[in-house]
Amino acid sequence: MVTRRESLLAGALGAGAVALRVRDAVAAQLPADGRRSWEARYSGPDDKSVAASPGLPGKDYQPVVTPNGAALPFKIVDGVKVFHLVAEEVDHVFMAGLRAKCWGYNGRVHGPTIEAVEGDRLRIYVTNRLPAPTSVHWHGLFVPSGMDGVAGLTQRAIAPGETFKYELTARQHGTFMYHSHHDEMVQMALGLMGLIVLHPRRPSPDYRVDRDFALLLSEWRIDAGASRPNPNEMLEFNVLTFNARSYPGTDALVVKKGDRVRIRLGNLSTMDHHPIHMHGHFFKVTATDGGTIPLSAQWPEATVLVPVGSTRDIEFIADAEGDWPLHCHMTHHAMNQMGHGAPNMVGVKPGPSDSGTQKLVPGYMTMGQDGMGDMADMSMPVPPNSVPMMGAKGPFGPITMGGMFTLIKVRDRLASYDSDPGWYAHPKGTVADVASAADLARDGIQPPKP
Repeated sequence: MVTRRESLLAGALGAGAVALRVRDAVAAQLPADGRRSWEARYSGPDDKSVAASPGLPGKDYQPVVTPNGAALPFKIVDGVKVFHLVAEEVDHVFMAGLRAKCWGYNGRVHGPTIEAVEGDRLRIYVTNRLPAPTSVHWHGLFVPSGMDGVAGLTQRAIAPGETFKYELTARQHGTFMYHSHHDEMVQMALGLMGLIVLHPRRPSPDYRVDRDFALLLSEWRIDAGASRPNPNEMLEFNVLTFNARSYPGTDALVVKKGDRVRIRLGNLSTMDHHPIHMHGHFFKVTATDGGTIPLSAQWPEATVLVPVGSTRDIEFIADAEGDWPLHCHMTHHAMNQMGHGAPNMVGVKPGPSDSGTQKLVPGYMTMGQDGMGDMADMSMPVPPNSVPMMGAKGPFGPITMGGMFTLIKVRDRLASYDSDPGWYAHPKGTVADVASAADLARDGIQPPKP
C-alpha cells in the first residue's frame, strides 16, 4: 500500500516537474538576458515599407458583408483609393414602427463600411452637411497625428458646408471603426460612426473564410413617441442595435453548412460593454483591434465580451443546421423600447380592478403579473413611433426577444446567400415537445400536481 507520506511526496514531485516545464517554456520565449523584449514599433511600420498598389475586391480580398448596411464605394486616382463620406441628417428606421431623425454618413445609419487592403494609400474626403461642426477619427488606425481627427487638437473642426481631406496609408490589417471626434457625446449618440475593415496584403491560409460579416454594436435612448434620440442619456438606453437595427428588424446571417465563418464585432456604444453569445456552436477569438491573435493563443468561447471602443473577431465552422440566435446576453439588451422603465408587476393579482378601470380607459388591462412574455403576443396599441418591448413571429409562436439580437441561419442546401431561406425545417423527432404518458412512465417521472 502507498502511505500518505509517499502520496504527498509523489504529488509534490509531480507539481515540481510541471513548474519546471512551465519555467522552461517561458524562458524559451525570452531573450538571453531573461528580460521580456519590447515590440520594435507600436504605431505600425512606416508608410514607405508597406505602400503597395491598390487592393481590389474579388482579386485581393473577399469583401465583407455588412448586414442591413453597405460598403462605401471608392475610385482609384493615380494609385490612390479615393472615398467620400458625407455627414448628414438621416431619417433612419430601426425596425418596423420605430424611426428617428439621426445623424449618419451617405444617407445611412450607421455609415457605410470602409474596406481596403494593408498597404493601400487612402484619400478620404468628408463633407459636412450637418448644422454643427464635426470631424472624423479613424479609431485604431495608425495615422499621422494631423490625420487623427480630434477637433481642436489635431485639426480644426469641419464647419457646416466644408469638405476636408484625410490622407493615410493602411499600415495594418484588422477590424476598426470611424466616428466623430467633435462633441462626441452628442454626435456619436446620434449615429455618426461606422466600421473599417483592412485586409492583409499577404494573407495566411488560415485567413480565408467563406462568409465574413461585420456588426457594429450601439445603444440609443429614444423615448416613446419621440422623433430624435436623446444624446444626454447616460444610463437608461432603450434601443439596442446591431448595425443600427433592432430585432426583428435585423437581417439574418445566412451561411451554408460547412462554411468557415468570421464575424467582426465592433462596439461604439455610449456606456455598455456587450457579452455577445452564439447558440449551437463555439468559436475562436482570433483578433482584437490590436491585431491578429497567434493561432497558439486563440481561445474557445461561446460568449465574447466586446468592451466599449473595442473590436473582436470570432471564427467558427458552421457545422450544425438550424436558426441559431446571436445576441447580447445582458437580458435588458435583448428587448425593445417599451419594456424599459416598466413597473414590477410580477405577482400582482388585479382582481376586479381591470373591469372597473376599463369603464374609464377602454382596452385597459394589467400586464406583467406573470412576467413579460405575454407582451410579445399582444396587439395592444402603443404610442406613435414606438414599439413593444419584444416580439416577432416565429415558427412555433412569438419570439420573446428584441434589441441586440439576430439569427445565424445555417442550411445544408442553399440556393443563394442573398435571400433569407425562411425558418429551419427540423427533422422529425428533433423538436422539444410535450412528454407523453409513456415517456413519463418509462423514466419514472411524476410531475407534481398543480
